[in-house]
Amino acid sequence: APLNVPVTGDETYFLTSETNSQKMPYWMVPKSMHNEGNYVISLGNVVRWLGQKAEELEVSIFPGFAAAEVLYHEDGTVKGIQTGDMGIGKNGEPTHNFTPGYELHAKYTLFAEGCRGHLGKRLIANFNLDKDADPQHYGIGIKELWEIDPAKHKPGLVMHGAGWPLSETGSAGGWWLYHAENNQVTLGMIVDLSYENPHMYPFMEMQRWKTHPTIKQFLEGGKRISYGARAVVKGGFNSLPKLTFPGGCLIGDDAGFLNFSKIKGSHTAMKSGMLCGEAVFEAIAAGVAKGGDLAIARVLEGEDHFAKELTAYTDKYNNSWLKEELYQARNFGPAMHKFGTWFGGAFNFIDQN
Repeated sequence: APLNVPVTGDETYFLTSETNSQKMPYWMVPKSMHNEGNYVISLGNVVRWLGQKAEELEVSIFPGFAAAEVLYHEDGTVKGIQTGDMGIGKNGEPTHNFTPGYELHAKYTLFAEGCRGHLGKRLIANFNLDKDADPQHYGIGIKELWEIDPAKHKPGLVMHGAGWPLSETGSAGGWWLYHAENNQVTLGMIVDLSYENPHMYPFMEMQRWKTHPTIKQFLEGGKRISYGARAVVKGGFNSLPKLTFPGGCLIGDDAGFLNFSKIKGSHTAMKSGMLCGEAVFEAIAAGVAKGGDLAIARVLEGEDHFAKELTAYTDKYNNSWLKEELYQARNFGPAMHKFGTWFGGAFNFIDQN
């Protein structure tokens, strides 16, 4: 796996003004935010590596074909998905390149679209999956990748922080700067979508943040080589919906497994997929065994010998480190929202240690 840069330094800052900052003593940073044993990676490279491993196991991957619709059986259980039509002109009519979308049918369909996936939102509403959950919380993450002066590059240095300029606008959020391989740094800011000033512009706040001496010292003389943004689902344990419904499951950020206290969600999303995959395998194996030759012949079409809802996935989650980790972090975000950066931080120092 492309894990080439272990963490070598772990620093947390509070930017008190546009020129000043306060480095937090390491012992004051909640243990959940420590990064010993972690790696600074390119998630794109890791996903490509995982995709190759999946194809070696004869998994069919359909890149470039987004799921457009949920398909249902007559009894209301999920049947699969349909991909979008290709070759549609700007007037909405098919062109000579028109190709209709595929219907992909499955015993179980796992939805892993990320934050606010458009099919995931429909499923949550259709099956009322969030009726026992707290309202979900969201942020926007704005990220840039820079190539910097080799003399300023410190492979494995991890920096996190909060404060200016968001503190000036009454907004909540935080920032990161990670020193990766090949003289590159990844940096960015996450802004909670609860900001009070409707004229506050998260992208420009991030550009202001880059002028702070704590950040500027690394970027001067470098060049930005790519950039992007994404929504972030950050309600955590308290906002998790029901994970299963007849014919399918929610995994990853379609459900919302981010651990806000770690500022990380890739490991939790991957674990949810692993637990769900195990439950699917066991359910299909049990269904085939129960139905004998008939079930083997009807493994793609039949419904008689397979559990309609994968409750085993929820059981596996309830007995995993994933639930334990999210449960331990359940108060982190609410404390920051309720008490603010300083008092919320003090609460979390006690709660997380």
